[in-house]
Order: sequence, then C-alpha cells, then structure tokens
Amino acid sequence: MREEWPVGEVVERNQLTPTFGRDVIEGKHVTLAPLDAGAHGADLYASFAENDLEDRIWTYMGQGPFADEAAFRSWLDPVEQSSDPLYYTIIPASSKKPHGMASFMRMDHANGVAEIGNIWFAPSLQRTRAATEAIFLTMRHVLDTQSCRRLEWKCNSLNAPSRRAAERFGFQFEGIFLNHMIIKGRNRDTSWFAIIEEDWPPIRDAFEAWLADDNFDDCGIQQMSLGTLTQAARA
Repeated sequence: MREEWPVGEVVERNQLTPTFGRDVIEGKHVTLAPLDAGAHGADLYASFAENDLEDRIWTYMGQGPFADEAAFRSWLDPVEQSSDPLYYTIIPASSKKPHGMASFMRMDHANGVAEIGNIWFAPSLQRTRAATEAIFLTMRHVLDTQSCRRLEWKCNSLNAPSRRAAERFGFQFEGIFLNHMIIKGRNRDTSWFAIIEEDWPPIRDAFEAWLADDNFDDCGIQQMSLGTLTQAARA
C-alpha cells in the first residue's frame, strides 16, 4: 500500500497577504524611516566615515567599503527606489540623525514570509539600546503589523557576530546552505535562522522586558541580558 504524505494545517488566505509599504516605524529610542537618499545620505556617510577607518562595517556586506562620499552615494541613490529590498534608515532619538540601515527583503507575500537584512550600524550605534530596539521594531513589523508566518535572518557563515546576534534575538538556527552565493568575488556559505509565528509571542515579551526602563540601572547597565530572556522564551 502506498504511504500517504502528511497534510499540513489549513491556513486562511487572508493571513498570507502582507503588504509592505513605506511607513515610518516609531520606537522609544529609535525611529526607522524609509530611505531618502537626498535627506539621509550625508549623515549616513558621516556616521561611519571617520569612525570605521578599518572598514569593518562592510566586511560581510554585499556593498562597500566606499572610498568617499561620492562612492557611497553612487550605491545609495539607486537603492532608494528599490521595493525589495525595501531600505530603511535607523535614526536614534539621541541624535535625530541616521546612523545605520536595515531592509525588509525577499518578501514572499503569498506565503507570508519575509527576511530582515542589509543591516549595518555606525560605530556610535553599535551595542546600544537603540540598536537592539531597531531590530525589535523590524521583527515586530514583519510578524505583528504584517502578520507574516515566518521571519528569516541569513548571514555569511563566517560572520560570527551576526550568528551570535541571531541567537540573542531569539532566532532558531536551521542550517547552512553551502556555496549559496558569491559576494565580492568570494564564496559564501550562508547560515539560516528563522522565527515562526508560533514562537514569536514569548520572544516579543522577552524584548519588551529587556527594553523596559526597570531593566537598566541609573548608569544604563542592563540587569538581565536579552540572550537570557530569549533563551528562556524558547525553552
């Protein structure tokens, strides 16, 4: 007798039609604004030009490093028009100037799947509460506002900081795609991570607990780490 394949759960069609617009996404410590190359370009370049002299930001990125502002703008200006990836700038409330970028990408509207990627933070934004909130806002936008079923995070398998970040943010490691891409003339094996809708509510709660004011002392030092909270959420 022929063995039947198991059949998945039926999903209502109206759950599978996210529509990513160019809405401003507000947080307490940071705002995500759709990329405006004319308005944001100079500040974005200035945010890393004098503070990332070794070009570490661009090591695993598909673009960069940039010799000067003109080279940066030659990349930035065209991507403003892109709808996938859909680029956003990251604007900390403390400076009110863009100090990084992120994008929503590989948006599979029919299946309710999206990825966040092309993420870079200027040195002044790295390892800050605002940077973590920026990631949380992108995650919440995909899984809550857009009601997606699956959020993906992918990175070069050599990029240990990105792998650690994915785990800290509550993503589940799913495996490595060998010889997945060629980036800047080099082979890239890609590590895949994801959060699915069933796992999201406790992870969202973990972020909200970490971002809460009572999780930080008067010097701004965290009392409970986000990694500890998200690990407990996945237990």
